[in-house]
Amino acid sequence: MLIHPWDRATREQWQAVLAHTDFGQLVSAGHVDGYPVVVPTHFLYDGDSTVLVHLARPNPFWKAVEADPHVVLALAEDYVYVEAAWNANPGTDPDLGVPTSYYTGVQLLCRGEVVDDPDEKAAILAVQLAHFEPPGSTRRTPSTALESDRRQLPGIRGLRLHVESVRAKVKYGGNKTPEHRRVIADHLARRDGPADEQARTRLLAQDRAPGPDGDQPRH
Repeated sequence: MLIHPWDRATREQWQAVLAHTDFGQLVSAGHVDGYPVVVPTHFLYDGDSTVLVHLARPNPFWKAVEADPHVVLALAEDYVYVEAAWNANPGTDPDLGVPTSYYTGVQLLCRGEVVDDPDEKAAILAVQLAHFEPPGSTRRTPSTALESDRRQLPGIRGLRLHVESVRAKVKYGGNKTPEHRRVIADHLARRDGPADEQARTRLLAQDRAPGPDGDQPRH
């Protein structure tokens, strides 16, 4: 992921994203049939350096992570298309503007630890289900003491992701002047499409000085 100085996320920003996002793409470095494995999945981040996941035992991800434990957990949100005319610099021909995308992207670079011990798997499930299941749900506390849980645990494997580094960006016109950002924000308000309001809020929150000019597409 290309990260320019003007759209690099602070730790506070990417931590805030992970505080309310619990679904992403698990990407293996190991190959299966010549390709990395990408798994859409719920996850639970502990707010520090560990992510908990569980997947079905037949998932091809396990073969990949056993070949190479390096894993990326990637997510993107608040993404919108910025029309060419909107992105043209003030004083230039809007018909010659270059479109771009605004988005928040977070990538956790991790080392995967496979968990097969029944009690440890049950502990991972308990933490996850306490987060995902509603209060009062009887499924918030799985246990190897329950016959039904003991029968089902062999069908899954647990995964601890140990976060080694983070790549994160908030790409919302950080290389534009505040005046230009407000113009683009007005366009987003009028269009009012999916995620336009969220992107508009992030756009108006930019407080860094504009970076080097030049509107090449940035993805």
